[in-house]
Amino acid sequence: MKRLNIFCSSVIALAGFGFADPVLAQGLPAVTVSGTGAQQQYSLTLQLLALMTVLTLLPSIVLMMTSFVRIIIVMSLLRQALGTGQTPPNQVLVGLAIFLSLFIMSPVLGQVYNEAIAPYLANKLGFEQALQVAEKPIRAFMLRQTREDDIAMFMRISGKTDLDGPDSVPFLTLMPAFITSELRSAFTIGFLLYIPFVVIDLVVASVLMSMGMMMLSPMMISMPFKLMLFVLVDGWSLLMGSLTASFNALQ
Repeated sequence: MKRLNIFCSSVIALAGFGFADPVLAQGLPAVTVSGTGAQQQYSLTLQLLALMTVLTLLPSIVLMMTSFVRIIIVMSLLRQALGTGQTPPNQVLVGLAIFLSLFIMSPVLGQVYNEAIAPYLANKLGFEQALQVAEKPIRAFMLRQTREDDIAMFMRISGKTDLDGPDSVPFLTLMPAFITSELRSAFTIGFLLYIPFVVIDLVVASVLMSMGMMMLSPMMISMPFKLMLFVLVDGWSLLMGSLTASFNALQ
């Protein structure tokens, strides 16, 4: 619950970063309505405009800068490997991925809150200073999970080949490199998960073929064996532990 409160406070405070400047409270003419009588003009404040922009970009920020992508892809591949169709349902997988991402990212979010958001709310740091301080732990997390080859590829694409170190990588270059590395890691883990279940499918299909039961679907017979194997080895605990350890974020 404490991690969840820190996460919510971080999101709300980051959304409120753009509302501190008094200039942002000025109204912008948004819509002018003309009728039979006098014209009426409705104004949209910059505060509300900034809030709507942040809320629109928030899902992309969560996907691009956290552990969510790797977790949800691995769980989706696991469901396909088990052959259980829509069990667990998408809502369960997404919720599990969100809370596991919150657990993995809690040290980073705690550092952002303690070093950037809390001082900013206490008027000890300005907006630009708080933004620079908040970027450091997030950048460090993303750099730990990003392969150098992916960073080099996007640096070549952007035409910037001279780097003084990891801190000199532009953030807009680091984000696609991070997502590319996450996709590669997720599919690598998914491939390793698929192997034992594919072996079970092959064994069951071979037994059915040898018995002449060619009209019987091997998936119908193999699924209980795959579920039994997954439960006997305590698969969910192994999967959660392995995914968490793969980020090395709790050290």
